[in-house]
This record gives sequence, structure tokens and C-alpha cells, in this order.
Amino acid sequence: MNMPDRTNIQAQRIRAVGLTVTDADRAKDFYTQALSFEPVSDITVVGQEYSELQGVALIKIRIITLQLGDELIELMQYLNLEGKPIPSDSRSNDLWFQHMAIVVSDIDRAYAHLQSFPIEPISVSPQTIPPSNEASSGVRAFKFKDRDRHNLELIWFPSDKGQDKWHQQTERLFLGIDHSAIAVANTEQSLKFYRDLLGMQIEGGSLNQGETQAHLDGLPEAKVRVTPLRPTEPTVGIELLDYIIPGNGRPIPSDWKSNDIAHMQIELVVNDIDQAVNLLKENAVQFVSSGIVKLTDSSRPYRQGCLVKDPNGHAILLIVE
Repeated sequence: MNMPDRTNIQAQRIRAVGLTVTDADRAKDFYTQALSFEPVSDITVVGQEYSELQGVALIKIRIITLQLGDELIELMQYLNLEGKPIPSDSRSNDLWFQHMAIVVSDIDRAYAHLQSFPIEPISVSPQTIPPSNEASSGVRAFKFKDRDRHNLELIWFPSDKGQDKWHQQTERLFLGIDHSAIAVANTEQSLKFYRDLLGMQIEGGSLNQGETQAHLDGLPEAKVRVTPLRPTEPTVGIELLDYIIPGNGRPIPSDWKSNDIAHMQIELVVNDIDQAVNLLKENAVQFVSSGIVKLTDSSRPYRQGCLVKDPNGHAILLIVE
């Protein structure tokens, strides 16, 4: 990538995280009943605009928007296309790995609640990051998969960690989404994309390793460089997971498309989509959309969008609201 001397692009906030699902009703039931998300809208979109945006011909998509706290997810079911399932032998270091971290007020109670639902555990049980990891000491987490095998994480922050809003007094068990974590092959390469081209900001970092991390990630051994990034507004962040041990897993297959079930897209509001797209083109970023797509459908919450891939193939939907 050719780095700009200075970019005026600002990743202002993450509006939502989108997931392609096999059955929107089933997914809605899981997220509302198991994780306390609340319905916001349920629409079906068709037409050339959406085909150009998602890079898939002749599409008809049902989109259910759900909210937890301040954060949104979109469950996207392609009604006229069958997508490939997520490989059953997926591991945390495969480069298609991506999870949403759902903040809870009591992880033991949240973990017990989940046992009534058809989840697939990744972690052995809720894990507590040890004092030797100063940046994340005391954080508790548990990783698992939903019915479509999308990766999720419960996370609890001690009083000296996490955003202030996660420490407000509340009777709610499930509070919101802190970040979406993605496996990357090379941290510096990914930082050129997210920080240098899109204007996201590094927020700390840690080297997570040892038995606790292995039990959390469902791996025999684990040593992972974690680099958190945030937009300018304190919304959902992105965490880069760069596995040193066991090393990079399998790459995202080049033939995976937006209608395949592994597809997750981070909807990133940018201050200047034209400048962003031009800069990404200059740096040979992979485009899924035909270009900037203008949406005339008033049911959608953004007016323009462009779907691109990061250096490892994770989907980023640049939008203007």
C-alpha cells in the first residue's frame, strides 16, 4: 500500500454489524431470547442497487435489525440464494474468524443463562485474564458459536477496564457490543488499512498468551497480539487478533461472497466517502461493490454505501447516513 502523507478520512462510528444467516426468524429468536437483543425493524430489499452494493447478482434480502444497549446488528437472509455454510472445523486462528463481544454485567449468570440455548462452546468455560497481562488483567470472557456458527463472546470488565458506560448501575444482564474482533495475518498490514487509510485510532494493545488464552480460544496453545481500534466516536471498536502461536490459520477463500454464511460486515460511517473510495482505489484495496452505490430506498438508514475487503478479506461497508 502507498501510504498518504496525511489522510483526512475519519471513521466516525460503527453503525452496525451485519451477519448473513440461513434463517432470519431462527436467528432473531436466538439473539432476542438468549442475548436480550430487541427488534428494531424487519424489511425485505430487492433490486439492482443492492446487487451492486453486495456484489451478488439478482438478490432479495430480508434484513432484521436488532438492538442491544446502544448497538445494532443486522441479520441478513438471502431469500433467493443459498450460501455456503461456515466450515465445521473452523478455529480461532483461521483468518475468517470474526466475533462480536457482548458485554455482560455478570458473566457467571450470563453463562448459566446460555446453557438453555443451542450454542456451541469455543472456550472451556468463562476465563479470567491473569494479572501478568496488565492491559487486560481481570477481564472475564467466554467464546461460543450461534446456530449458524457465527462466533460470539461474552465479556465482563472490572472497574478499571472498558468504557465507562459498561460500569453504570443496571439490572440488565446483557448490556451491548464492545467490539468485533477479527483474525489478521499481519498487524502492521492491517493497521495501514484501518488506521492510515480509514483514520481509526489505536486504543492500547496486549499480548495474550498462556493456558487461559488457550482455554478461551479453544486452541491447544495460544499467543496472540491484540490491537484494539476505535472510530472517533466511542462506539463499537475493531480488535485485530494476530496469532503468533499457533500462527496464521487458513485464509478466507477467494470465492466466498456476501450471501455465504461466514459473511459479516462492519458498517463504518465515514466523513467523506468519495475521498475514502479514491484513497482505497489508489492503494489497490479489493472492492466488492461496483463503486459508491446510491440507495433510493427510504427504508434503509444510509444514503450511500460501498463494500470493500480489508487485507485479509474481512468485509467493511463504508456508508454515509
